[in-house]
Amino acid sequence: MMRMNTDIARQRLHNQRIAATKFETPDAVVRWFGAVQAQDYAGAKWAVGQRMQGATDAALDAAFAAGTILRTHVMRPTWHFVTPADIRWLLALTAPRVHVANAYQCRQLDLDDATLTRGNAALVNALRGGVQLTRTELAVMLQEAGIAIDGQRLTHIMMHAELTGIVCSGARRGKQFSYTLLDERVPHTAPLAREEALAKLTRRYFTSHGPATIRDFVWWSGLTTADAKAGLALAGSQIMHEDIDDRTYWFAASAPFPEDLPPTAFLLPNYDEYIVGYTDRSAALDMAPAEKLDARGNLLFNHTMVIDGRVRGTWKRTLKKDAVIVDALPFAPLDAAEARALEDAAGRYGRFIGLPATLRIGPGAPG
Repeated sequence: MMRMNTDIARQRLHNQRIAATKFETPDAVVRWFGAVQAQDYAGAKWAVGQRMQGATDAALDAAFAAGTILRTHVMRPTWHFVTPADIRWLLALTAPRVHVANAYQCRQLDLDDATLTRGNAALVNALRGGVQLTRTELAVMLQEAGIAIDGQRLTHIMMHAELTGIVCSGARRGKQFSYTLLDERVPHTAPLAREEALAKLTRRYFTSHGPATIRDFVWWSGLTTADAKAGLALAGSQIMHEDIDDRTYWFAASAPFPEDLPPTAFLLPNYDEYIVGYTDRSAALDMAPAEKLDARGNLLFNHTMVIDGRVRGTWKRTLKKDAVIVDALPFAPLDAAEARALEDAAGRYGRFIGLPATLRIGPGAPG
């Protein structure tokens, strides 16, 4: 029997491959999860890199440029990293729910099916032949095709094209993202029956995020509760469950239980799957003092400092020419062992971005 909160948090650290990983490539990490939230590109690179051995920021950029990981709208809706092998069956499974979620906003923007279809056709004409264009360049093209892009129309036109499998991410051009045709970027793969896709995503989620509840999976995937229950039934004995404090948690039957370890700290980016992958985050965090959070007061928007599976504060980085300054802001005082663990975490981040790291611990540092 797991001990509520502490052991669930430690088990998630292990299953999310934060505390223990053998992954050597970005696509292996993304495949493990099925999808990794990625609207903040820099943060998402660190989320993937932290789950790899010897990862560097440059290696993540290279993988993205080569298309071994892709960035597109696929769930809820928001940006996610996905692999070429998974993008089509994921879109077939989750895009219909996202279209439903977007329908009201599309009506408000006067984006009917005919207009969105015209937008898709214009994008195909502009990107055919391996062309990769930035959002700014595509905005000009759409206007020239007689399609208005004011307000949020461009955002929804491009999102619709991603969700319908017309476009996906190309290589970045400087700091700008580009789009290209999915059919020219990604080799064709055999379609999956919906039940097979649902079973696969369910297994991926509870293997990589477990222990987690059905409500957690519904939040993360954007699918229905009925879908979640059907997916668990399809997964069969591969996913098991345990009732703790009147809640049912699901996890991979093959998941080993992590051993007790000395204090271990991690500097997680905003939107990290360890936080955003659950609707109930009580296993990892307590209510944080409002003054420790940003003006929006939402921990998801912050980089989080995790020690022994618990969110113990936030952190920010300041890039210098020859160093990175990591400012840690704990919610409560740290002891000496926790401070040393945080030094190690800052060093790992510095090695990832290729700069020596200096850690500064704010109020709450050991006296």
